[in-house]
Amino acid sequence: MHIENAHVRLHHFIRNQMTQTLSIVLISLFALSIQDIAKCRSGAPSDSTSGSHQNSIKVFVDCDRCDDDYIREEIGFINYVRDRNQAQVHVLVATSSTGSGGTEYSLTFIGKAQFQGIDDTLSFTTVKAQPEDVTRTSLVKTLKLGLIRYVSKTPAADQISIGYSAATTNEVVKDWWDFWVFNLNMNTYVNGEQSTTSNSVYTSFSANRVTKDLKVKISAGFDYNENSYEYDSLVYESFSRGKNFDGLLAFSLDDHWSAGGFLSAWSSTYSNTDLAASIAPAIEYDLFPYSESTRRQLRFNWQIGYKNVKYIDTTIYDKTSEGLSYTALTISLDVKEQWGSAGVSVDASDYFHDLTKYSVGIFGNVSLRMVEGLSLDIFGNYNRIHDQLSLAKEGATAEEVLLQRKALETQYRYFVSVGVSYTFGSIFNNVVNPRFGSGSRSFSF
Repeated sequence: MHIENAHVRLHHFIRNQMTQTLSIVLISLFALSIQDIAKCRSGAPSDSTSGSHQNSIKVFVDCDRCDDDYIREEIGFINYVRDRNQAQVHVLVATSSTGSGGTEYSLTFIGKAQFQGIDDTLSFTTVKAQPEDVTRTSLVKTLKLGLIRYVSKTPAADQISIGYSAATTNEVVKDWWDFWVFNLNMNTYVNGEQSTTSNSVYTSFSANRVTKDLKVKISAGFDYNENSYEYDSLVYESFSRGKNFDGLLAFSLDDHWSAGGFLSAWSSTYSNTDLAASIAPAIEYDLFPYSESTRRQLRFNWQIGYKNVKYIDTTIYDKTSEGLSYTALTISLDVKEQWGSAGVSVDASDYFHDLTKYSVGIFGNVSLRMVEGLSLDIFGNYNRIHDQLSLAKEGATAEEVLLQRKALETQYRYFVSVGVSYTFGSIFNNVVNPRFGSGSRSFSF
């Protein structure tokens, strides 16, 4: 009976949502029709052309982390279109982290229509904690440099002037830190009301040194979480804590091969681990050159390792400690193209002492431009789990289960998110109007 009622409520909810959405669309279309009639009577130009330039090229700037309004304000000699199929130049902006904690921006200019085959790639690098204004200024400068070759082939070239600032004298700068970058972080969270309290503390430290030939990454962290609930004169408490240390060493062998290893140590009440330590030499091959990593990667990473574990409580296999040899393989594909971006990663690991103790997982994400104005976004992962060697024999309390403070036996985990969006209307979006912000603020009464 409860299930039937739930289905009925769900049916009514979906029907109401569809009715409301359809009403909004019809009202919007009616408002647009009234607006068009008013413009025709007044002789005013349509918004789709008032912000465009007759002789300017159409450009689609494909960037998720860019300040679009700033770019439109600073580069006014092109037409910005909202769909790649309408563009004469598609600018694909990709980013990757640098060893110093900064970001490398790679701008790929892809010529279309009459510019077919005229492609180029430019890049610039930011440093960690660099002001946003400096970053967006560098991006605009790089965009201008890349667009000039296309604009020079149009009548708009007559309106372009080129300036030059004398370069400073090259000087050898000594890096006193020898490429090492350190980061210290501490967060605390306190929340409560009359019958519940929640507290957490998290600290972390990292030290990284990244050059073309060698990557060294070291990190350590500590977290503590505590919850208290009062119900019917009874107080329920639950807590979890963990520590971790991770080290990575990777040598560049050539543009496709790398070698190195991982070193880890950790403790966790969630996973019934008092102390564990592992070491794993590894080798990696990228089918594509590492120099193309901002656009595409297909990496095969294989490691073979050993770990020693001491448990907090006796496990379901009657173990209080043990040494384990294992192997792991990771295959990762990441692509960013004109049609969108996609990535998929497959992880598999196995213990040598018992081949039935293994885990396999797949993670994927797709952002796909299907047709003009329609985009599809998919994100998800699935893990097949048969290697929970640390499960406590005594199980978990009701509080630990509800608050997810202790790992439970499971053979799988999954997460999926799917979304679509559709945009229609004028192909031009040159105009910048910041009044009333984004217009998304609302109030509930």
